[in-house]
Amino acid sequence: MASESRTKSPTIRDVAAAAGVSHQTVSRVINKSPNVKVALREKVQTAIDELGYVPNIAARRMGGNRSYLILAINDRARTLDNWGVGRGNDWVDQMLFGGMMECEKNGFRMIFDLIDTENPAAGKQLAAALSSLRPDGVILTPPHSENQDLADLLIANGTPFARIGSSNKDDGINVVMDDMAAAQAATQSLLDLGHRKVAFIAGSSDYLASSARLNGYRQAMAEAKSPIHPDWEQPGDFSFASGTLAAEKLFASTSRPTAILASNDEMAFAVLHQADKFGVRVPEDLSVISFDDTPGVRFSVPPLTAIRQPIAAMARRAASELIEQKIDSQQGAEIILPFELIIRRTTGPAPE
Repeated sequence: MASESRTKSPTIRDVAAAAGVSHQTVSRVINKSPNVKVALREKVQTAIDELGYVPNIAARRMGGNRSYLILAINDRARTLDNWGVGRGNDWVDQMLFGGMMECEKNGFRMIFDLIDTENPAAGKQLAAALSSLRPDGVILTPPHSENQDLADLLIANGTPFARIGSSNKDDGINVVMDDMAAAQAATQSLLDLGHRKVAFIAGSSDYLASSARLNGYRQAMAEAKSPIHPDWEQPGDFSFASGTLAAEKLFASTSRPTAILASNDEMAFAVLHQADKFGVRVPEDLSVISFDDTPGVRFSVPPLTAIRQPIAAMARRAASELIEQKIDSQQGAEIILPFELIIRRTTGPAPE
């Protein structure tokens, strides 16, 4: 019996006894109720920390109208494809890191689910998740962040939601980076190095960020009065394979570029692989810049210069807004987080 007593998990009543308060007061502290004095809140939190008490989500749900769950959904096919071939998905990793840590800090849990991109399957899958989990909020990632049918479903269900990554919508809590400005900055950095033959590999047309980044590249080139050769704008879909095909076409062009801006890290990795295959030196013969700056860029050879998209920060902010519920997501709000251009070893002066 003594052994069982030592290994038994602490309860809310144990916390109350240790803090010298009622269990109702402990409950109010756990649920972040506003009507608790600071000193009392700190006293209860000290008892929670010392006892190692972990609030029971099921019990908390019974005590109010919140589930203490945030649901984040991602593109099913693309995610499974990356996982299936062992490439993983750094974008998803960063999104989970930001969202899960914010939820944990606030006594919530984040559930990650994969939803098809195409309707009506996407709507049916999201409706099923809402019915079974009843989350306090939903985070929509690209391209789901641009699917208005999913947004309308969440509005009809009364579920707050946030879009991250890209959006031009007037509902939802839109946590975004200025993709067009980021592409302009990246292109301008290449122009400043003397490059005039700058090529661009676009991302999937399913993503609003793809067109925004292409427009930013074009704007910077136009302002520099630098003509764009027809071969220099290559389509892609954010995959390594599409980056490989685009790089092959660029290196075979009669007007081979001296710099390439790729719309994500994976396609930039493909450019580096093809550069090595074609005997193109980086950065002596070719400068390369990528988007996202996921952890893998530090291990590329050479390390990639990249636009750092604040993926973890966007997920963190989206989760925070959904937890606090101070913004009416049906009315819409835009939160723009800053990007950074991280200079590494794949960029250098244009060859003479």
